[in-house]
Amino acid sequence: MNVSDAVRQRHSVRAFLDRPVEASVVRDMLELAARSPSGGNLQPWLVHVLGGERLQAFKGLIAAKMDAGEKETPEYNVYPPNLWDPLRGRRSEAAGRRFRATSITDDPDGQRQMQRVNFAFFGAPVGLFFSIDRRAGPPQWADVGMFMQTFMLLAVERGLATCPQMIWANWPRTIASFMEIPDSHIMYSGMSLGYADTGSAWNAFRTERETPESFAHFIGF
Repeated sequence: MNVSDAVRQRHSVRAFLDRPVEASVVRDMLELAARSPSGGNLQPWLVHVLGGERLQAFKGLIAAKMDAGEKETPEYNVYPPNLWDPLRGRRSEAAGRRFRATSITDDPDGQRQMQRVNFAFFGAPVGLFFSIDRRAGPPQWADVGMFMQTFMLLAVERGLATCPQMIWANWPRTIASFMEIPDSHIMYSGMSLGYADTGSAWNAFRTERETPESFAHFIGF
């Protein structure tokens, strides 16, 4: 598989098979993903990987907190307040496709149902958390994003699927406590990893991408 194929095939998978992923496979992917660029070679990422009984315990903990109506102050806004067009329209269209594909109603009850599936890692056998030192700035956050993208492309190469999940920024204290992430770090994003359930309605749609004509300016060509 070449890089172009991996880029085309990668998409956010939201339903996974009950099929384990060996820790050695995840470690190999992380080792290669560490070749991602980072300004000054800072390599600012910290990764925690959950699987097996510990993953089940964590999912149970989150479900119990949701049942009790508990909430935490998010580490950051996943989306800017008062999102503007065309960004607002793209987000709305993507969400609409998820609701239509899964036949979940687009109302408060349906949104809570979506969240529950999200916070169960969509049934994936592996959950990852990416954090970064609070003293780091936007360039280092970009470095972590590139690291995650490299990891996701490596997953495609191995027949695996992923879904990056910044929604986990809503449970910073619980994640930090369970994973023993140092207070000096901010929880950047979670990620589901496993084998895609290709027959699930959750994976029956794809989001569109803009063409270069809408976002690129060629100067001097």
